[in-house]
Amino acid sequence: MGSPPRLILASASPRRRELLARLDVTPDAIAPADIDETPHDGELPRDYAVRMAREKALAAATDQGFVLAGDTVVAAGRRILPKAEDEDTARRCLELLSGRRHTVLSAIALAAPGGALREKLSVTQVKFKRLSADEIAAYLESGEWDGKAGGYAIQGAAEGLISWIQGSHSGVVGLPLFETRALLKAAGFELG
Repeated sequence: MGSPPRLILASASPRRRELLARLDVTPDAIAPADIDETPHDGELPRDYAVRMAREKALAAATDQGFVLAGDTVVAAGRRILPKAEDEDTARRCLELLSGRRHTVLSAIALAAPGGALREKLSVTQVKFKRLSADEIAAYLESGEWDGKAGGYAIQGAAEGLISWIQGSHSGVVGLPLFETRALLKAAGFELG
């Protein structure tokens, strides 16, 4: 019996490592992909999420093992919400999402040694309660929004502001476990 396949995670996200650990998977290496993440003109959120996961996997691809990459996109209709890098961006995102349903697209791609690529997409609907100015201010004060798509982290205090979710909670966090498990099993990884 040969050695198990080697897995490289193309992400520095501690959340993705924590989620992989729930599948009892520890990456052998971390190799964040440095790519241009600018959406193309007119690019739809679904297409953008899949393209980002694919490009990250291919940018980090190696003959030394499988490369797992992911990307999570928050969309309000056809609009791709940014990763909140400052408080004003986070506030605008939260004000836009307040009281309405939005879509979280979490795409994953697995590049095999030799170039074969497998992809999956998780689509989750999320609805925030109508947020008061005080609730938005308190959430901004927490700092959880920093670097998060759509200006929030469902695994933190924002979960108490979400009235409804349909789909993958882990996908909203950043790595859809059902889809990830399916990709890894199809590639020959031993999973429970």
